[in-house]
Amino acid sequence: MSITITPLNSGMCTSNPKTYHYHPSTHKYYKNVSDEDRALPVFCYLLDTGDECILVDTGMAYSERANQYHHPGSIQLPDQAMPKAVEKAGYHLEDITKIIFTHLHWDHCFYMKEFKNAHYYVQKKEYEFAMNPIPLYYKSYEYEALGIEAPFIGAEFELLEGEAEIVPGVRVYPTPGHSVGHQAVEVDTKDGTYHLVGDAIFLLDNLKEVPQIHYDLTPTARFANIVEWWESVREIKRRCKDVNMILPTHEPDLMERFEKTPVLGL
Repeated sequence: MSITITPLNSGMCTSNPKTYHYHPSTHKYYKNVSDEDRALPVFCYLLDTGDECILVDTGMAYSERANQYHHPGSIQLPDQAMPKAVEKAGYHLEDITKIIFTHLHWDHCFYMKEFKNAHYYVQKKEYEFAMNPIPLYYKSYEYEALGIEAPFIGAEFELLEGEAEIVPGVRVYPTPGHSVGHQAVEVDTKDGTYHLVGDAIFLLDNLKEVPQIHYDLTPTARFANIVEWWESVREIKRRCKDVNMILPTHEPDLMERFEKTPVLGL
């Protein structure tokens, strides 16, 4: 089996480097950690196995909703909404037979129900928390108390508990920390095994050591559990020694790379 990966950017979401991307303890070791919001891409990944098509996440909401309930300044162009992005990439919505969610935050699961033929996969811990989050995470999961309905309400999921093979060459493994039930996706291709890590890290900088303070990683400033986050990112690095094979959701440097190589694993 030869699997290809087509990155699809579902829009640009704003967040603050000091309060999201870099833990306060690391700021002085990085140049230009800004206190101004920065627009980051929101990548999803379309896997073509030759037999079926699988999406990893379905991306962010439309601009008005993103701005009103989440991150002001976020923008989704009409052709970036995931159904349109899939069609623009040369596929049909009905081609998508499975959707793997790294987690169920608002910018990873919008438009999911428009893929009528898809089966949904998520970690059980993530689903259970998403259905009844603590108030701090009401916005992240678009909880009903806000007066809106999250995209996953009423959907049936296959609830995973730990590592699982979805199809040959596509596997998931738990990476909690950013969210309680976050998972990463391993994809075997001709290039080797890519790791689609969602928000386990925001930036590739989060993989770097900070030797001055004995850190083997650069932690983010946004997490549900920093201990789990640390161990999860260690596990990603243990499984994948080549940073070029690690694909987060929000790394802006990937935009130029994907422009040059719009399909991985050919």
